[in-house]
Amino acid sequence: MRSVIIGFAFGIGLLQMQARLPGIEWYAVGLVLAGLLAFTAWKFWQPYLRIPLLLTCGAWVGFLWAAAFANYYLEQELPPAWEGRDVTVIGTVADLPDRNAQGVRFRFDVEQVVLQGTVKPPVPPRLALAWYGNRRYQAPVEDGEGTLPAPQATAEIRPGERWRLTVRLKRPHGNANPDGFDYELWLLQDDVRATGYVVGAPAAAGAPASAANRRLDAFVWTPSNAVEYARGWLRDRILAALPGEPYAPVVAALVMGDQRGISQSDWSIFNRTGIGHLMAISGLHITMLAALCGGLASWLWRRSFFTGAQLPLLLPAQKVAVIAGMLTAILYVLLAGFGVPAQRTLYMLVVVGIAFWSGRITRVSVVLCLALGLVLLLDPWSLMWPGFWLSFGAVALLMYGTVGRMQPGRAMEAAARTQWWQKLWLATKAGAQAQYIITLGLVPLTVLLFGQYSLVSPIANAVAIPLVGLVVTPLSLLGSVLPAFAAGWVLQIPHQLLAWLAEFLGWLNAMPFAVWETPLPSWWMFLLALGGTLLVLAPRGWPARWLGVFGWLPLLLNGPSAPPDGSMRVTAFDIGQGMALLVETPGHRLLYDTGPYYTPQSDGATRVLLPYLRARGIDRLDRVVISHSDIDHSGGALSLFKGVRVDSVYSSLAADSPIVKAAPAHRRCVAGQSWNWDGIGFTMLHPAPAIYDSDKWKPNALSCVLKVQIGRQSILLAGDAEAIQEDQMLNGAMAEQLPSTVLLAPHHGSRTSSTEPFLRAVRPEAAIFQVGYRNRFNHPNPEVFERYQRLGIRRLRTDESGAVTVTFGDQLGVEEYRKAHRRYWYGR
Repeated sequence: MRSVIIGFAFGIGLLQMQARLPGIEWYAVGLVLAGLLAFTAWKFWQPYLRIPLLLTCGAWVGFLWAAAFANYYLEQELPPAWEGRDVTVIGTVADLPDRNAQGVRFRFDVEQVVLQGTVKPPVPPRLALAWYGNRRYQAPVEDGEGTLPAPQATAEIRPGERWRLTVRLKRPHGNANPDGFDYELWLLQDDVRATGYVVGAPAAAGAPASAANRRLDAFVWTPSNAVEYARGWLRDRILAALPGEPYAPVVAALVMGDQRGISQSDWSIFNRTGIGHLMAISGLHITMLAALCGGLASWLWRRSFFTGAQLPLLLPAQKVAVIAGMLTAILYVLLAGFGVPAQRTLYMLVVVGIAFWSGRITRVSVVLCLALGLVLLLDPWSLMWPGFWLSFGAVALLMYGTVGRMQPGRAMEAAARTQWWQKLWLATKAGAQAQYIITLGLVPLTVLLFGQYSLVSPIANAVAIPLVGLVVTPLSLLGSVLPAFAAGWVLQIPHQLLAWLAEFLGWLNAMPFAVWETPLPSWWMFLLALGGTLLVLAPRGWPARWLGVFGWLPLLLNGPSAPPDGSMRVTAFDIGQGMALLVETPGHRLLYDTGPYYTPQSDGATRVLLPYLRARGIDRLDRVVISHSDIDHSGGALSLFKGVRVDSVYSSLAADSPIVKAAPAHRRCVAGQSWNWDGIGFTMLHPAPAIYDSDKWKPNALSCVLKVQIGRQSILLAGDAEAIQEDQMLNGAMAEQLPSTVLLAPHHGSRTSSTEPFLRAVRPEAAIFQVGYRNRFNHPNPEVFERYQRLGIRRLRTDESGAVTVTFGDQLGVEEYRKAHRRYWYGR
């Protein structure tokens, strides 16, 4: 069975790497082949034949199972012709809404689609909706939701409510960048096949039932709605009991699994100190709480709840403890939102509980494999996320490092110790051993997934695990259900403990070597480090365990990659409606623009640039050029300065700009500036110095236009230069510098730029349009976009291609991320 489940997992993973789903003929052939393999494995009992056959059989079944799942989910799509059109739907709020300064976001399960004349719009059954309400707010440019409705008020949305809403939808789409978050896969896993926003304000009180944006029912009973309503009720109680307290969202996350209220600064400290897994409902919390409730139930049952009924004669107290622990785990997992670590823990506890009740001893490896199989059976995409690998990897390491290691004589000696302080010592020793195994064993996997490892995590976890698991979480749960007059008093205790813990973690995080950062390793580096780790953790007596340390050397010596001598690489990020390009020479790096601003917690740097730089192991930029002050170009600057070391900044921003004040070694962009890195020339073509003396120009007119040249190849970064600026460059002193191999389309290809004389003067082979999917500005303008084609210029759009990487050297090389790393869910 274990071989089949492991093969099943391998087959599912193989499917997730495919560019397209298999046709119907694969299912027939696969099922027949899997049956033949299973029959052959049943006939041959020799392990060296049987195990490979079972692995292959499981892989076929897993591949086909995941393909069937994907086909079913992808069939429920929004046709392209219905993007950007208003439709009216009736349905229920399916999850806990996320309210912020801009409005509210929520999942919406569609029950009925209102006819438009005689046509029924083909709307998918589940939507991800936003209801914007801030009058000064514009929808995030990366959402690309077309023309926004007028500023409006939003209603108070609660889980389980039935609403009639007018919405404007689009197909699932997210930024596609190397080592970036896959938003489209995340939506597919949640069965969301269209996203959009509510058009208009809530209906006034007393409006007819046919009015748009009207609440129809206060609550619609379903099991999932009941769970989400309970989660919302608990969150509201906690936030009301701890008004304005900084760690109230952390308390809420520990009680009902909603992490969205935790600030980015807090998450940064939690992750850098290695305790991020504790700041929500994790497998460790579930196990501890199940053990506490099981122990309490056993203690009360042994005493017959002080009734004298002699209940242990009816049912052994051990079985009562198992039932209580399982029920506690199920309830807590439901509150957690059924995440992968919670699922894994629940399934393992259920399997162990059933084995105990049936009197059958179950191997730990069988329990782990059964949990693995159940998780993947219900959610084949779960293995695409780090939590899956860290969760199962940690348990597998504990099995490898502890199971069967204690000698019988020592076990008897330990059992003979009955003093409480001896038991405490044994428990502390076991905990320290487990922490050692987890800390050392997860290093290769953590570095592979995140490109960093917290060196202070052993100290942080030694304090945080018992504090959060045994004190903070139980008190938070207790306080969340107490009457209001008592809840505030009780919840203040875990909140204060979290505040003290945060101070301690901040002190650890401030240490100069708190985090080891390295580029994401290649697979051979990871496998070599993993093999070395397993050798170091091997049982005592295993020969030459110390040699495992050498398996870590490639991981420790791994450094950032750079273009070879005589070449240059430019990466145009898929950053939504904005600009950001990384120019790399053999020894230097320049970032042109920093992407858009989304929300106070999120911008182009935090979403795209910093994750990319960290994955590459880049902790320093020689220069940042911010073309002008528009928020889609400068929005990520402040976050970038905080996240990576920058040597100097060029921009056209005013001297009193917060970005200029925060920028190291700031200089104003002026035409004629130039420098040379590694034989590669950088020349500023615009703006002229005189333009700064006039206040009539809009920010676009001040765009820093930079040309980068290596040999006969070059790229022209034109910012948001418009027709007037193009004409100034055509007739200015730098006109001879305009011809370039690649052009960054001025102003995203707007109708006010990319004039034909300018394009004829530049004569590019290719042009890059950094635009957001279905952006509200309609960039690139269709007429302008056609002009590029008419002039024979290859057109590359980041909303279609994902990140575009251009390599300059002996030949011009262009890689489009969505094509080079195509997956079956892209564009679906």
